[in-house]
Amino acid sequence: MKKYDQFVCLSGLPRSGSTLLSAILSQNPKIHAEGNSAVCQLMWDLQQSCVNNCKEQINANNRQNTASDLISTIPQIYYNNISDNEKIVVDKCRSWTLPDNIELLQKHIDKKIKIIVLMRPILEVVNSFNKLYKKNNMSIDCNELLTLNSDPIMRSLNGLLYAKHHNTDNTFLFINYIDLVENTEATIKKIYKFCNWKYFEHNFNNIVSKYKENDSVYNLSGMHDVYPSIKKPDSAIVLPQEIIDKCLYIDNNINALFV
Repeated sequence: MKKYDQFVCLSGLPRSGSTLLSAILSQNPKIHAEGNSAVCQLMWDLQQSCVNNCKEQINANNRQNTASDLISTIPQIYYNNISDNEKIVVDKCRSWTLPDNIELLQKHIDKKIKIIVLMRPILEVVNSFNKLYKKNNMSIDCNELLTLNSDPIMRSLNGLLYAKHHNTDNTFLFINYIDLVENTEATIKKIYKFCNWKYFEHNFNNIVSKYKENDSVYNLSGMHDVYPSIKKPDSAIVLPQEIIDKCLYIDNNINALFV
């Protein structure tokens, strides 16, 4: 059933370049890198079912190994339709940096799992969301984006900081958004080295989304658009001063807030 040889995770903050990075990596015929994946949630849900709802049946019949086998098979089934040439799967999910999910990866997929973590200042992330919603003629309460432990930003930030504090075994590679867009080739080479891949010459002037997400599902047109060539982000901040101050406070005190 298993078609791929290596499973690599792509995580980190939203609006930090994961769609762009996936599009670039997908130029390599050996790499399958698509949109937001359901693998993490599916593995988590099945594990919870095994340790809660199905616990009696599993233990009574000594099926603990079966439960583990079922969880381990989810990524293989999810990516069963990739091409035979795609030997590397880059699975994109913001939740991969959370400790329980890292444990899932190391227990059921690869003890030496590699996780690429994208970072960007919170001020820029919130600003990007605000612009995206305005383009879709929708309103957004930026205060809600900054609520502790909330999706899509603050929970991801918790995971990012956990990864930063638990990287003694080189599980994580941290990539800044600005490096991805301003020093693209050097950043891609860094990723290849981290993942132990043979380098592929990418074309940074002909970038397309090989596996484009349907943004109508999110009700946010353009959420995962990719330009043909690297485009530096608009640096204009269009947020209320109150929100700017909150974002800067988080950016300046991030380690103190989330140790």
